[in-house]
Amino acid sequence: MIPRPPGGGDERFVSANVAGPPVFADTDLVGAPVYRASAVGTAQLNYHRFMARVRPSHDRVVEATADTASSMRPQNVPVNAYEAPGAFVIVAPLPAVTVRDVTIELTDGHLRFWADLRSAGPRDYTMHEWEYGGFERSIDLPVAYRADIEATLGNGQLVIRVLAGAFRADRGIHPTAC
Repeated sequence: MIPRPPGGGDERFVSANVAGPPVFADTDLVGAPVYRASAVGTAQLNYHRFMARVRPSHDRVVEATADTASSMRPQNVPVNAYEAPGAFVIVAPLPAVTVRDVTIELTDGHLRFWADLRSAGPRDYTMHEWEYGGFERSIDLPVAYRADIEATLGNGQLVIRVLAGAFRADRGIHPTAC
């Protein structure tokens, strides 16, 4: 509660401070005068104070991400794979990453994809089983599918198409957004 400033004036409107919200007088349960800031001003002020306490600074997030990236093992990604007309299709969940974070690499008989660690903000988790990135998976390819690769990423799902045909050259791509 805000103490009442000395002086007179309108009993409901006590002060208007340019640097803060207007202050109004009320009474508590026993009838004593109580002074409060306007609801809008208090809500905004409380929100900013709360966010300053719970939201780490950008520098702290960058530091925590670098610390996590240097010490973590890449997270293995489960996949589903099937043969489709003209392609071997691999589908993998990649939550919380963007197309810029993901790289797919085709070498002779082998496919590898990974997503860099995106963010590891300092949090006090009660359960922590995965990170926002730091994913990696390698797959041996069937002999009939080694010609080229195409990939899309949407809704946290990576879809890679390894085209049928003989291997031509090593290739690395980023998926397109869908």
